[in-house]
Amino acid sequence: MFDIDRWREIFQSINKNKLRSVMSGFTVAFAILLFTLLFGVVTGLSNTFKEQFSDDAANFMSVRVWRTSKPYKGLQTGRTIQLKNEDFNFVKNEYSDKIELLTARVNRSANISYKNKQDNYTIQAVHPDHQFLEKTIIEEGRFINDRDLKERAKVIVIGRLVKQDLFGEKPALGKRVNVSGISYQVIGVFSDEGGDNQERMNFMPVTTAQMIYGNNDKLSQIVLGYNPELSLDEAIAFGNKMERDLRKKLDIHPDDQSALSVSNMAEANKGVGQFLLALYFIVIFVGSGTLIAGIIGISNIMIFIIKERTKEFGIRKALGASPASIVGMVVQESVLITTIAGYLGLLLGTYILNFIGDGLEEDYFIKDPSVSPGIVIGATIVLILSGLIAAYVPAKKAARIKPIVALRAD
Repeated sequence: MFDIDRWREIFQSINKNKLRSVMSGFTVAFAILLFTLLFGVVTGLSNTFKEQFSDDAANFMSVRVWRTSKPYKGLQTGRTIQLKNEDFNFVKNEYSDKIELLTARVNRSANISYKNKQDNYTIQAVHPDHQFLEKTIIEEGRFINDRDLKERAKVIVIGRLVKQDLFGEKPALGKRVNVSGISYQVIGVFSDEGGDNQERMNFMPVTTAQMIYGNNDKLSQIVLGYNPELSLDEAIAFGNKMERDLRKKLDIHPDDQSALSVSNMAEANKGVGQFLLALYFIVIFVGSGTLIAGIIGISNIMIFIIKERTKEFGIRKALGASPASIVGMVVQESVLITTIAGYLGLLLGTYILNFIGDGLEEDYFIKDPSVSPGIVIGATIVLILSGLIAAYVPAKKAARIKPIVALRAD
């Protein structure tokens, strides 16, 4: 393997037969190039789906209500459905073993001011678990806690961009802001990977909002994180059961999607998973076809090359070369060409994916198309082994020919 003379002969052979060497290498490089591009695009699609769901917890589930679109039990169409604290407690107590995180939401829009700066922002009154359901990142201070809920504290957690608007570079923690005429203490500043809209939101205790803005027990939404130990099918079944139970409790027609709906991340994850799995199977099928075409191409070229070099082998045997040395030289040359060509195909494929990556994301929502080196290296190893076998079988057969017969070969 490390015989300098053999390596010298191999490079001389490649240099002497540039066309066949290029043909052999091109077959391998093209197969690996296509393989890289196919898997890169699928990985980009996978990244896109992951980014779309990155702002919420993977086990996210929410209950939304509006107006009825169907009459039910003598109740008229157009009836407004209202969630209340009792519904929140019903969900909390009824499904405690299936829920990891739970929060209610009361959505409002309010003017928030500090000294001479003010603007209109979205406010969500929530429970402490909301921080983890929305993947809120606390940059300064803390989030709302149970004590804030119990005491109906006038505290607020502001978004990073709200802090920037009202305070600039000055500290915001401990300061008091005016929210529609009522003073609240800033206890935290957060950031959110969901973007600017999320970072212009603000959070306060749900009990505080209910007391101040209406003195009632009304809720806008119920949001929960189901037990992560549940399988996707179990989580979907749980969401469907909770929806049926809430419809029954709120006197809503079983088929009235306008009045009540449950958004379940498990359904989205299952759908995306099935789509990506089907896509990977398609790519594997097409990629395998490409590799098989490359293997056939290498085999045909190697058979032709060895037939062309039969007379050379005869001369080598006549000069005392052993069949094993002849076979080893041919196999080594084949593996060298295949390895170099496979690596070049990988490099070219990776370069193309990097070059067109921004365009794919902008036009086709394919984010960061890339391919795992392990997959491509595995494909290259398959081609290298194929090249080895393709060279070994005919080379072994040619090496067995008697020198006199080989010298007469055309």
